[in-house]
Amino acid sequence: MPRPKLIIASSESSADMLYATKFRAPDAFVFLQDGDKKLLLLSDLEVDRGRQQAKVSRVDSYSEVENGVQGGKKKKPAYPRVVAAWLRANKARSVVVPADFPFGLSRLLKKEGVRLKPAKGSFYPERESKSLLEVRALEAAARIAEAGMARAMEILKSSVPRKDGRLLFGRRILTSELLRTEIETTIVRAGGEARGDTIVAGGEQACDPHGRGTGPLRTNELIIIDIFPRDARTGYFGDITRTVVRGKATGAQRRLWETCLTGQAMALEKMKPGNQGAVVHELVKNYFAEQGYPTEIRDGRWHGFFHGTGHGLGLEVHESPRFAAATFLPGQVITVEPGIYIPGVGGVRHEDVALVTRRAPKLLTRAPKPLEL
Repeated sequence: MPRPKLIIASSESSADMLYATKFRAPDAFVFLQDGDKKLLLLSDLEVDRGRQQAKVSRVDSYSEVENGVQGGKKKKPAYPRVVAAWLRANKARSVVVPADFPFGLSRLLKKEGVRLKPAKGSFYPERESKSLLEVRALEAAARIAEAGMARAMEILKSSVPRKDGRLLFGRRILTSELLRTEIETTIVRAGGEARGDTIVAGGEQACDPHGRGTGPLRTNELIIIDIFPRDARTGYFGDITRTVVRGKATGAQRRLWETCLTGQAMALEKMKPGNQGAVVHELVKNYFAEQGYPTEIRDGRWHGFFHGTGHGLGLEVHESPRFAAATFLPGQVITVEPGIYIPGVGGVRHEDVALVTRRAPKLLTRAPKPLEL
């Protein structure tokens, strides 16, 4: 018989906990799954709400379990002792836990007689295949991301170039920080959570794929905008990237942008059941090299396409499967985001979210891709 599954974590930080319980709480709580039976152990602060909202078989009160545990001279029993007693009461003396289960807590539970075995691989591998409800949640998260992107495009388009190349938004210099604030304010109004790590990177800064971007944005330079908000209602993520120029693109910028877009279309066309993501990744990478953008270190800096083609998306912004590790299967939701980064010219990345189907992939993002604004 398979061992019961144990998670002790906050569902705000553990996607597995949120997936298993559909209950959002900021503090760590205890979840046990034995076959189809799902149990929660919640503090008095959360127990009533948990009984109303959590998608589980039963919710137990921590204080009631605590009262039944001997803790010594008028002392309350330690947390691990209470949890161990609850596990024993539910015939769970040997459990499997996520690979990132807290080490210190695992040692204390072992002292209380609980045997813990870390899971190999994903704790819930079924998370890779999204249900219809999950796809709808991801589509809603995509709309939130697109609202932020629409605001970014609106501001850039209305900005006024100065003689020194910097952009004005109203009477203020338009900076990465200012545009990021406007994007994230829009995300909150659309029902998302502001994470503070939206990427708005222009010019040479755009050659660092995860650089958030700082300082003034300028006319006639490539600007990468990467937005990945979490839907405040469901916990699912959206993810979208666009690359634009406020003003006129040079021939080199336009060629870089169009080559990257063609590479993304190639990857999307190959996202069919049974195909290997690693093969598709190499196809795109080789195409870029053939167009004059090989992946290499030159003058101490990476040039070309030196990150993955995409990643799974769901209750985590980066979750299984990684594009290059995937064998595509219907139900997977994966981002497709090739990028090309050439210091001296700039960086380009196009990113959309796609659902793998039995035929062609279905795009969950649908925002336009302008080059010039």
